[in-house]
Amino acid sequence: MSNSDFKNQYKKRLKNRIEEASKVRKIVSIILTVLILALLIGGVSGYLYVKSALEPVEPGNDKQINVDIPLGSSTSSIASILEKNDIIKNDLIFRFYTKFKNESGFQAGNYQFTSSMTLNEIIETLKSGKLVKEPVYKVTVPEGRNLEQIAEVYAEDLPFTKEEFMEKVNNESYVKEKMSEYPQLLTEDILNEEIRHPLEGYLFAATYDVYVEDPTIDQVVKKMLDKTQAVVLPYVNQMGNLEGLENVHDLVTMASLLENEARTEKSRKMISGVFQNRLGKDMKLQTDPTVLYAHGEHKDRVLYEDLEIESPYNTYYITGLPVGPISNFNENSLQAAAKPEEHEFFYFLADSSGEIHYASSLEEHNQLKDKYIN
Repeated sequence: MSNSDFKNQYKKRLKNRIEEASKVRKIVSIILTVLILALLIGGVSGYLYVKSALEPVEPGNDKQINVDIPLGSSTSSIASILEKNDIIKNDLIFRFYTKFKNESGFQAGNYQFTSSMTLNEIIETLKSGKLVKEPVYKVTVPEGRNLEQIAEVYAEDLPFTKEEFMEKVNNESYVKEKMSEYPQLLTEDILNEEIRHPLEGYLFAATYDVYVEDPTIDQVVKKMLDKTQAVVLPYVNQMGNLEGLENVHDLVTMASLLENEARTEKSRKMISGVFQNRLGKDMKLQTDPTVLYAHGEHKDRVLYEDLEIESPYNTYYITGLPVGPISNFNENSLQAAAKPEEHEFFYFLADSSGEIHYASSLEEHNQLKDKYIN
């Protein structure tokens, strides 16, 4: 090989090496760039992921969720239970967070959490055994109140008016929306065109805690329907074969009558038995509170002329139950409706002291009326 050929080949190999080295540098540069970007993206994503996991699941949602923490539960199992119930977003992050803060001593028990609680609030609740989040409003809805009276109770403290509340609960689209959410409680019966207010009787009497400054009417109504459903549905299964009571609407309607007709648990069961006996004989129930509801006004005394109002609520005018409930009610009224006292009475009246007297016949009832009323 000549000297010139050797030089040419050497130059060629050198050129190839330089080109290969350049390609390697480019590849290494690309790989390093990708790795750096991946680390940056991963770091940012990881930060956002952890930050999100430390925040409440659903701020503003203060619907209470019952969660049972069994005796002997570890932090790991508690975290898993909380995630399954949508109280926290990620059980792993919760475990790291409690370990980082050196939190322990969580108590077993049945808790009421909300999806809007922070991790610190959840931890304090588990340590103290009670809900630590203070309600913004505490509203007590008494028994025996109709829908308009309930609207007035809320309007006293919450940032909406009675008129706004009534407009919402009487809106047909809204009512149908609630029916789809509570299919076992709210049936087609409430859409009867003769019913004054579809949700009448379905907003349970209780004290309600509201945890947000500006609650919507829907948030309030859902809280009440949750309570009603929890209390009412178990009694539907206990009804058995009762005269005139075939479904949840009938049960709620009867409970509302008993709530307004009597004041004690015992008298409500007795009067429920009277109503059962009358329904079995196709006798009119003839209960004065339905007359007042039919008139739409409060009166201290029902007059004979009041009984003549032609209304699907007036039990002096129609046979059987009124078209719908006339108010909300106490649980013992519901219990009395589902499990009436068995006896042979068809009539009752209350004397001036409030004591109730029962009779098996109209003749006996009139004698009691002469003795205690006339």
